[in-house]
Amino acid sequence: MRVSLKDVAERAGVSIKTVSNVVNNYPHVTPAMRARVQEAIDELGYRPNLTARHLRKGRTGIIALAVPELGNPYFAELAGAVIDAAAEHDFTVLLDHTRGEREQEVLVSQGFRARVIDGLILSPLELEAQDLRARAGDVPLVLLGEREYDLPYDHIAIDNVAASRLAVRHLLGRGRSRIAFLGARTDSAGNRPAHLRLVGWREELTAAGVPAPDSLVVPVGGWDRDDGAEAMARLLDSGVRPDAVFAYNDLIAIGAMRVLHERGLRVPWDVAVVGFDDIAEGRFGAVTLTTVSPDKQAIARMAVESLLRSLNGADEPAGRELAAAFHLVERESTLGRR
Repeated sequence: MRVSLKDVAERAGVSIKTVSNVVNNYPHVTPAMRARVQEAIDELGYRPNLTARHLRKGRTGIIALAVPELGNPYFAELAGAVIDAAAEHDFTVLLDHTRGEREQEVLVSQGFRARVIDGLILSPLELEAQDLRARAGDVPLVLLGEREYDLPYDHIAIDNVAASRLAVRHLLGRGRSRIAFLGARTDSAGNRPAHLRLVGWREELTAAGVPAPDSLVVPVGGWDRDDGAEAMARLLDSGVRPDAVFAYNDLIAIGAMRVLHERGLRVPWDVAVVGFDDIAEGRFGAVTLTTVSPDKQAIARMAVESLLRSLNGADEPAGRELAAAFHLVERESTLGRR
């Protein structure tokens, strides 16, 4: 039979309210009382009924996370971090992926699962501000990613321009001067990550007095390894020979490094490479990848806490711009083996 709060209270010789205070981690319980109740919990094997707890508050205990592609390691790692952050507050995470398609992002943002979720964390690629202005319902929403919407929803992102400048500054410091950017998009609006990272690339080169010709900017059709390989091959076939590459993300960088190897160019001696995202794969290649590392755990924690803030009726309205930290992880693709 299921162990109840009453059973624990009787074993510990305290009131049910005291047991509830311990289970809910209320701070005013004395250490001695907390230890006494915890001992009874451990002896009886009590587990809280999280479903009942959420239902008493009119909630389901489920939040949704919608990302462009769960097959992308960055989003997979981010999803794991969100699941861990939500579990700390006894919430379960429902995962969805939109394939980066506007229609799917609109469907998700409009709350087609509103009856089963308490809140939504959404990382959009194509969603426009007008799509969100037309949003109906009262399910709390938190936005991830670098697009700026100026809407009443908390938005969590890193500073893409500053992060890209950091990557390029590192390459300049390693003596590189012909630094290609792999990952431009011909359809990229000014508030999208590809454009912002290109802006950072150009600003840092210009500040250093280093040329930033368009011949070193290579568009891509997607964000995966094969896109990076194709872009790198296209650049080399054009007769342009960079001495460094800054890639939009790690997957593009990994694809580019494969082509450099096939063409007999050594990383980093002939061409240094920097990626973006710090996915696990970058740490285990034949040449480990230098990369910009967003604080994925902090992004996940801030997203969950923003939802809980809305659910708990925060006095201040949503619509905050929250910046997550980032740093550069230096590895063999720019430093060589030591």
